Amino acid sequence: MGRGSRFIRGHGFFHDNRALTTGLAAVTGPLFESSLASLPLLGRGKVRDIYAVGEDRLLLVTTDHLSAFDVILPDPIPGKGAVLTAVADFWFARLGHIIPNQLTGIDPESVVATDEERAQVRGRSLVVRRLRPLPIEAVVRGYLIGSGWKDYLATGTVCGIALPPGLRQATRLPQPIQGPHRQP
Repeated sequence: MGRGSRFIRGHGFFHDNRALTTGLAAVTGPLFESSLASLPLLGRGKVRDIYAVGEDRLLLVTTDHLSAFDVILPDPIPGKGAVLTAVADFWFARLGHIIPNQLTGIDPESVVATDEERAQVRGRSLVVRRLRPLPIEAVVRGYLIGSGWKDYLATGTVCGIALPPGLRQATRLPQPIQGPHRQP
C-alpha cells in the first residue's frame, strides 16, 4: 500500500479522499435491526445493536437506522452502517498509536454461527473489548436548532454561552458552539 492508503479490516481501502470500495459491496441491503440468535443481545441503541461475545468482548452491529433529534425514522439508509463502521475503524486505527482503544482485531463473522448471521454482520460490525463506559456525549452546534433552540428561548444561552437577542430558529451561529449533549 502506498503512503496515504490504509486497509480497513473487512471494508476495503481508503486512499486519500476516495470512497470506501468493498465495504458497501459486501453489505446485502439495508439492515434496520439485527437478529443474531447465536449471541445474547445486550441492548439496542439508536444505531448500534450490542451482543455479548463471552465475558470480555462485545459485538457492535451498526444498523442503517436514520436518527434525527433522537427519533429513529422508519426508512433505513442502505449502507449507512457500513460507512459508519468504516469511519470509526479508520479513526481507531489512525489514532491507535496515540491512545489505546477497544478494538480486538477479531473478525465479526467468526463470532456468529450461521451464514445468515454472517451476512448481517459483514462490513458493518466490530468485535471490541468489554470496557466500563464513560458516559459522555458532546454536540457541536453550528445552527440554533433542537435543544439548543429550546435553551436559547428559555435563557438566551446555549451551553452557557450568551447569544444576541432576537435570533430565529435554525439561525447559523457566528461560531460553532461545543457543549454536552442531553438526551430528552
